[in-house]
Amino acid sequence: LMKELGLGAYRFSLSWPRLFPDGTGRRNEAGFAFYDRLIDELLAAGITPWITLFHWDLPQALQRRGGWMARESADWFADYAEAAVTRYSDRVRHWFTHNEPEVFIFLGHHLGTHAPGEKRPWADILTISHHVMLAHGKAVQAMRANARQPIEIGYVAALWPGVPASSAPADLEAARRATFGGLAGWLLDPVYRGEYPAQQLAEYGDQVPKYDPDDLKLIAQPLDFFAMNTYQGNIVRAGADGQPQVVAPPQGNPRTAFAVFELLPEALYWGPRWYHERYGLPVYVTENGMSLTDWVSLDGIVDDPQRIDFLRRYLRELRRAVADGVDVRGYFAWSLLDNFEWAEGYRDRFGLIHVDYATQKRTPKRSFDWYRETIRTNGAQL
Repeated sequence: LMKELGLGAYRFSLSWPRLFPDGTGRRNEAGFAFYDRLIDELLAAGITPWITLFHWDLPQALQRRGGWMARESADWFADYAEAAVTRYSDRVRHWFTHNEPEVFIFLGHHLGTHAPGEKRPWADILTISHHVMLAHGKAVQAMRANARQPIEIGYVAALWPGVPASSAPADLEAARRATFGGLAGWLLDPVYRGEYPAQQLAEYGDQVPKYDPDDLKLIAQPLDFFAMNTYQGNIVRAGADGQPQVVAPPQGNPRTAFAVFELLPEALYWGPRWYHERYGLPVYVTENGMSLTDWVSLDGIVDDPQRIDFLRRYLRELRRAVADGVDVRGYFAWSLLDNFEWAEGYRDRFGLIHVDYATQKRTPKRSFDWYRETIRTNGAQL
């Protein structure tokens, strides 16, 4: 199906517990062999594999040893990264360490809506964040030291860019500042700049964990690109005091079936622009798409015109960013197949291909045909 779609690249995640059931030590060779087969099939089909190391499935044995609250988690992750890159880097040149640390840290450890379902105080969240970024830095070092050919490495952030409410300079600046506020900037600046952002340091005060200054040098390993997962953004204006102020979308604004995501295509213009401007790296959009309540019609067709319209709108904004000088290197639609969502299970359908979960039958949707033509024409039909 990927070959029929014309994909040039496919991003997928390794499962840490599939490879190391205890998190460290004992290897599951059947798990390693599974990814060997997947990688070899992709290459045989002319599709470039892009591997993500961590998509939130921390081995339970490591959770019992303290999980990300334990500083040792950085070493556990680096050992796992070394094993993966040693095994697969003869064939795989493109790698990511973490996927969306903002999400698994905040939703999993503070709000408790994702695994492991904890509701920790903010001081713990900042400690976990530090260890997650330390794990990233140590993993990058291990990967570069053990790669079997030159590799490229990124770090995937889940981001809600600020979209200026108007072209007024004050609104532009407010949107830029909002983009790097809160946990987003906290988990970006150390990785790309080697420092915690001053605004958040002042805001979080004595909740910031004590750490060795050398940690920041370790966290800020040189990366090859900036990777962003973006579905949504915030419309921002400058308040009376000049501070960023989020503007509520108008009543009746189009919404996707995934409750928190509204239609805001400009996020894919301003996001790449702000991130490229701040960090100076090429940009990849590593996730973008929408959930719909799709089903197979009586005629056997899955009609999803809203997904086609969504993708067209967002890709047009991304093309505008490129035209304005942003160095965008690639785009990955989310997702190829309808998939399991961490808190919602199988309710939300993001795929270009419909999956009947009872029979496993795959049915390409109308958006599959549209996206195939978009790929074939390199966006000319947008």
